[in-house]
Amino acid sequence: MAYEEMLGAKIVLRALADQGVRDVFGYPGGAILPVYDELHQQNQIRHILVRQEGGAVHAAEGYARSTGKVGCVIVTSGPGATNAVTGITDALMDSIPLVILCGQVPTHLIGNDAFQECDTTGITRPCTKHNYLVKSTADLARTIHEAFYVARSGRPGPVLIDLPKDVQMGTGPYIPPQDIVHRTYQPKTHGDRAAIEQAVALMAQAERPILYCGGGVINSGTEASELLTDLVDLTGFPVTLTLMGLGGVRASHPNFLGMLGMHGTYEANMAMHGCDVMVCIGARFDDRVTGRLNAFAPNAKKIHVDIDPSSINKNVMVDIGIIGDIKNVLRQMIEVWKASSARPEPKALAAWWQQIDQWRARNSLAYRQNGEIIKPQHAIRRLYELTRHRDDVFITTEVGQHQMWAAQHFGFEKPNHWMTSGGLGTMGYGLPAAMGVQLAHPDALVVDIAGEASTMMNIQELSTIAQYRLPVKVFILNNEYMGMVRQWQELLHGSRYSQSYMESLPDFVKLAEAFGGVGLRAERVDQLDDVIREMISINRPVIADIRVDKAENCFPMIPSGAAHNEMLMGPQDKAEQPISEDGMVLV
Repeated sequence: MAYEEMLGAKIVLRALADQGVRDVFGYPGGAILPVYDELHQQNQIRHILVRQEGGAVHAAEGYARSTGKVGCVIVTSGPGATNAVTGITDALMDSIPLVILCGQVPTHLIGNDAFQECDTTGITRPCTKHNYLVKSTADLARTIHEAFYVARSGRPGPVLIDLPKDVQMGTGPYIPPQDIVHRTYQPKTHGDRAAIEQAVALMAQAERPILYCGGGVINSGTEASELLTDLVDLTGFPVTLTLMGLGGVRASHPNFLGMLGMHGTYEANMAMHGCDVMVCIGARFDDRVTGRLNAFAPNAKKIHVDIDPSSINKNVMVDIGIIGDIKNVLRQMIEVWKASSARPEPKALAAWWQQIDQWRARNSLAYRQNGEIIKPQHAIRRLYELTRHRDDVFITTEVGQHQMWAAQHFGFEKPNHWMTSGGLGTMGYGLPAAMGVQLAHPDALVVDIAGEASTMMNIQELSTIAQYRLPVKVFILNNEYMGMVRQWQELLHGSRYSQSYMESLPDFVKLAEAFGGVGLRAERVDQLDDVIREMISINRPVIADIRVDKAENCFPMIPSGAAHNEMLMGPQDKAEQPISEDGMVLV
């Protein structure tokens, strides 16, 4: 078959358009200028000019996470590529589908230490799902279409394409996506029937079951969340979600125990510790969830459902492993459950729920809002209460205490409305991610729940937000500390607050105004609701500087290296044995 010949840079734009890309985030430079020249000559794809390449990748993450589409980034060679590495690693850890197009020096200069050259494929090999160095324009179209397929298939992730300048400027055939099939990467999407029947039989024998679900449910699409809810309703089992899985089951569901893990609820963690059958669906047994591995669900039979074969038995050995796309496996599990007559013993399940209700009665997320000083938990709760009637609320966060308080106190009723950095824990994620979410959902209310330290990490993206008139809201819980660092220093390092105090902070109200936005401030609890209402009503960028209690810590908390039943419930609790951040007991 004869294909149309065209410039490499034009092939790039045609391929993006055929992949359904309508928005790309990027920053130009010499090695990628041919692609930017073609961008200027078309109007199918909108380019969002960020202020730093790291912001481009985080924006694409927010765009991808909130839409279910593949996010797209264009950067130049050398520092353009290296600035993108943090965001790329973040996307890999959290299974976010991205395609990053990166300029490179001409092929004959690769390896010569040319201006703005670096070994991009070597640098990004550990932090991408896959990467390519295109050496011929004839391979360009196939490579781009393959990259999108790899990014979105199986366990999603970032794929980087390194584009030498001469490849962009050469001519080659444009091969449409329908003519390309990846020869070797064909992920298994349906679970093994026999394994699913074994899993359902084990679930039916359970006396103390729990469903533990993660970001894989979100990545599998809205249908997966609906099917998970159906499974919860059918079985009557309690369900807990990881940080990345919030929204996979609505927060108001009576069987939802709250978030699991280091800052999860008492009932979720105690139920995990005491269960006899645990069904892990789309989660990877992260250390922040499992705590000390030799004490994780010690008496449970374990079932693990995941699209990624390498995740099975990687961190936790399981009794039954099922590989497949979550929505397909959930559909299969529901079919087998309905076809089977076996069911859990009602009295045993009722006794389990009675125990869970006793744990719930501890009210582990309780806090006291006394006096005029705003408690950060109260600020989150009021933001939630004043926005819960809306269907279009999207929340991003930075990383730290505010992130955990948002996960604890903001109820998510649907998937794809919660964007946060889970695996890598990247400060500076929330502001550019909110930018990407807002571009994808222009009429929605998008709020970055932030800390003042994290906000400063990518503050330059306020300029991008101003340029594109994005009504992003930045809701800063300002305690003038790197709060989570300060908390660990208090609990584990004798209250030696080494370099965790944020001196010389800007006036965030004036900063918002300097970028053409609106700045608001609440210093007392009686000002909080009015500031939140005003923030919501303004159809412009807003920074709300919420001055909160500087000494408040985030509880409950499982110290690193402790077990689920060794939670600290509040400042009155101390770890029975002092435990360091690497999980070693300190003598």
